[in-house]
Amino acid sequence: MQTLYVSQQGCYVSLRQESLVIKQGQAVLEEVQLPLLEQVLIFGRSQMTTQAIRACLWREIPVVYLSRLGWCYGRVLPISRGYRQLGRYQQELAFGERIVAARAIVLAKLKNSRVMLQRQQRRRGTARIEAAIEQLEHLSTQVNRAVTLEVLMGLEGAGASSYFGAFGDCLVNPEFGFVMRSRRPPADPVNALLSFGYQMLWNHLLSLIELQGLDPHEACLHQGSERHAALASDLLEEFRAPIVDSLVLYLVNRSVVKPEDFEYRNEGCFLNELGRKKYLRAFVGRMEELLQTEEGMQPRWDLLMQQVKAFKRFVYSPAQGYQPYLIR
Repeated sequence: MQTLYVSQQGCYVSLRQESLVIKQGQAVLEEVQLPLLEQVLIFGRSQMTTQAIRACLWREIPVVYLSRLGWCYGRVLPISRGYRQLGRYQQELAFGERIVAARAIVLAKLKNSRVMLQRQQRRRGTARIEAAIEQLEHLSTQVNRAVTLEVLMGLEGAGASSYFGAFGDCLVNPEFGFVMRSRRPPADPVNALLSFGYQMLWNHLLSLIELQGLDPHEACLHQGSERHAALASDLLEEFRAPIVDSLVLYLVNRSVVKPEDFEYRNEGCFLNELGRKKYLRAFVGRMEELLQTEEGMQPRWDLLMQQVKAFKRFVYSPAQGYQPYLIR
C-alpha cells in the first residue's frame, strides 16, 4: 500500500473515477488509484476537494493536514478508524521486550553517527574524527550487554559526546565554529541549526505516530509523560545523523547559511527570519527528494513513515523485534 505525499505548494487534489489526481496549476503531477492508497498527507498550502475526501473516507483512507515542516494540524478519519487500539498493546509490552527495542535504537544511533564520521574522515582526515569513530565502535559492542535503561542511556550519552566532540572537525567554513553540543538554549549558530532541525523532525514523527494509531507517550528508551511524547524521541535517534546533521554540514560548508542569518537573545543563539527561510527551503527540498523504497519511488519523508510502521509491527509481534533505520 502507498502513502500519497502532497508536499509541493499550491497543489489541488481532485477525484477522477477511482483515482486521485494531483495538479499544480494546469499541470498534472501525479495520479494514484484509490485501491493502492493507505493514507494521504497534505503539506502546507494545498487543497483537496470534498469529493476526493469523501472517496478516501469511504475506503477508510485517512487524510492528514500538516504544515510544510510536518507539524500536524489535524486528521480526517473514517469512523471505523477513529478509535485507538494499539495503546493497550504498547502498555502491555514487557520490560524485556522494551529493552531489546531500546538496544536496537541506541545501536542504530551509534552506527549511523559512526558512518557519518567515516564519510567525513575520508574527506578531512583528522585524528579527532578517527578517535571518535573508534570510540563509537567500542560503545556499539557494549549495547547488547546493557540490562538496564540507565546503562543504555549512558552509552547513548557517551556516544553523543564523542560524536559531537569531533563534529567541529567536519566544518570547513571558517565563519562557523563548534566546540560542544548545547541545547537549552543553543549557544552558537551550529547548535541553533541542529536544535531547529531536530525539533522539526520530532514534530513530523509525532504526527506519523498518531496517524498510525500508536500512543506517542508509550516508548522503549525514553520515559514518557503528559508533556513528553517519548516515542517520537525514541524514533528520532536513528535519524539525527543521516537527516539533520548531514544537512547542517551541507548548509555550513557550502555557505548556504551565513553568520547574519542568526540572532542572539535570551542567552542563546537562534535562526532569524531569513535564516529560518533558508533552512526550511533546504530541509523541505531534501525531504522531497525521491528514493527507491519497497513501495517504489517515494520522498525521503517516507523513511520516517516506514520506521513508524516498523515500530507498529513490533508492538503487534514483539518477538520479531524492532528493526531500526541504518545508513550504509
